[in-house]
Amino acid sequence: MKGLILSGGKGSRLYPLTYTSAKQLIPVANKPVLFRVIETIRDAGITEIGIVIGSTGDQIREAVGRGGRWGVNITYIPQDAPLGLAHAVKISQEFLGDERFVMFLGDNVIQGGISPLIAQFANSEWNSQIVLTRIEHPEQYGVAELGDDGRIIRLVEKPKNPPSDLALVGIYMFDHHIFDAVKAIKPSWRGELEITDAIQWLVEKGYAVHPYIHRGWWIDTGRPGDMLEANDLVLEEIEYEIEGYADRDSTVGRRVRIEKGAEIINSVVRGPSIIGENARIVNSYVGPFTSIYHNVTVENSEIEHSMVLEHSEIRDIEARIQDSIIGKNVLINKSPIKPKALKLTLADNSQVGIL
Repeated sequence: MKGLILSGGKGSRLYPLTYTSAKQLIPVANKPVLFRVIETIRDAGITEIGIVIGSTGDQIREAVGRGGRWGVNITYIPQDAPLGLAHAVKISQEFLGDERFVMFLGDNVIQGGISPLIAQFANSEWNSQIVLTRIEHPEQYGVAELGDDGRIIRLVEKPKNPPSDLALVGIYMFDHHIFDAVKAIKPSWRGELEITDAIQWLVEKGYAVHPYIHRGWWIDTGRPGDMLEANDLVLEEIEYEIEGYADRDSTVGRRVRIEKGAEIINSVVRGPSIIGENARIVNSYVGPFTSIYHNVTVENSEIEHSMVLEHSEIRDIEARIQDSIIGKNVLINKSPIKPKALKLTLADNSQVGIL
């Protein structure tokens, strides 16, 4: 089998973080979401992976390379415009050939691996297998309706009145018949070739489409709140490890990972949390469910339930920072300027909470 990762979206729901960075490269528990997807597919025994890229393609290429660090071969497939998931399949036919393949959205985080699913599909006579999970707001996703026998009756993309609470989580397995489907369907009202329409075509033509209901957690990291929730869930699985340095005046709790080169000086770090490479935590408190990425400095400050991206600095902040995502190369400090005032430079669509 081969793997296909869709990584072409602009990530507009994550602005301003994604004005300058591909959403698939935002780190969850200090590892970019796209890297987690590559590892998930690799761990299922698949080494030939295609990545569909769009306007952020140069960033994806630079970060991922040819795949050597994971022991896989990466092929890049440019998509000129975001014309739908089925369109991404269509333009990937040359890479995929007649082989069975798994398609994975590059901004999804899912609990556990997919190795059993891949083995199940590879050894079956099914033409497709789709992964579903029960969610509270299925109207925001593709939704599947199953019959009493567990078979798929129909699939609907973002329905106003969902026929069920079973959403497609962005993991699909297909054989070569999917290419007939994507060529047969027409663009939706959104102007996109919908993968739900292509799968529905397979169902209507009598092909075997097997639904698998995922029981663990799954997060679509499309919004800042989703990103924080994904970070929480991944951190829950973290194991205690100190590769960096914590001095005797510091307290490091269980389920904390301190990566190489990081320093904890006269500080408290409570887990689950992760402190990235060459980060410095000085005279500070890092609370649970916090990811501090590489080369970050937190000094004389407190932060919890947050994500801080690389090369950012937080210094001398009296109020505790929480429920926040702080981007790359950000400086947050206490200004000595009088009279006392807030001095802010904010990108479009920023959100700031002030006590």
